[in-house]
Formats: sequence, structure tokens, C-alpha cells
Amino acid sequence: MASPAIEAIASAAPEATGLVEVAFKVNGERRKLSIDPRVTLLDTLRERLQLTGTKKGCDRGQCGACTVHVDGRRVLSCLTLAATLRGKEVTTIEGIADGDELHPVQQAFIDHDGFQCGFCTSGQIMSALKVVEDCEVRTDDQIREAMSGNLCRCGAYPNILEAIKQVKGGGR
Repeated sequence: MASPAIEAIASAAPEATGLVEVAFKVNGERRKLSIDPRVTLLDTLRERLQLTGTKKGCDRGQCGACTVHVDGRRVLSCLTLAATLRGKEVTTIEGIADGDELHPVQQAFIDHDGFQCGFCTSGQIMSALKVVEDCEVRTDDQIREAMSGNLCRCGAYPNILEAIKQVKGGGR
């Protein structure tokens, strides 16, 4: 639930408030918003669209907790202005399962306890999904390098590695 001040700004005419209109898809659903041109994708997802699975970690692009996909590429949503997304497609952690059936990467994280506190998990999973789909990684070191933009404060790296290997076909 947004605050009354945010609701008042959102309902005002865009030209009167300096807001910009932006339309893009989020998890397959077309969304049209009037937003401040300085607002990040992360804040738009969490505060305007109530998609709170994407986490705000460092808010500086250093930890990867906010990783989402934009047009099939990994991006740090804390460094991406929502106004730049016109006509693009955003996928968040909420959009990768198929109904009640988890995405194989999500299931592998469960199978290998690839999360501890869970704070970085959504960003780790979103990055791991692209590593599995797009990267030519064959060794543990290559997987670690491909995942190096995502930090885990609990140190679940060995478990995350095993989860990725499972989905790539090289794990237990």
C-alpha cells in the first residue's frame, strides 16, 4: 500500500508534476505508469507494482540483490531508470515460475540449500538463470566468474554453485 503522498503524486496529471509516462511489460503483463524520471526500476517494482521479491541491497549496483531481466538480459534494477524501459520486457523473480511449478533454477536452489538468510536469493536466482541459459560455462571457476556480480553475505556460494551445476546437467 503506497503512502497518501505517493498516491496523490501518482494521480496528478503527468505534465503538471514533471512525471513521465512509461509503458512496459512486467512478467508478461503490460503496465503503464506515470513516474518521476529519476526513479529506479527497483523502486518502481517494489513501491509502485508491489513486486517485493526483488531486493534492495546496497542500492549502488555492487551486490546484485536487485538483479532482474530486461529484454532477456541481466540488469541491476537499482541502477536502471524506469523511464528508460519504454516498450521493454522486465522479468522479476515473481515471473519465472510456471504457476505452482518452480523454475528448475528455483528448485535447484531448494535442493542444494542455495540460500540461507534468503536476502540475496532472488538476485542470485535471476543471475543463475541467465548463466544456465546464456553462458558457455563448463568449470566451477567459470560459473563463479559468471556469478561474481552477486554477493551472498551468508556464504552459500558452494551450494549456489551446486544448484547451477544441477541445472546445467553437471551436478548431483
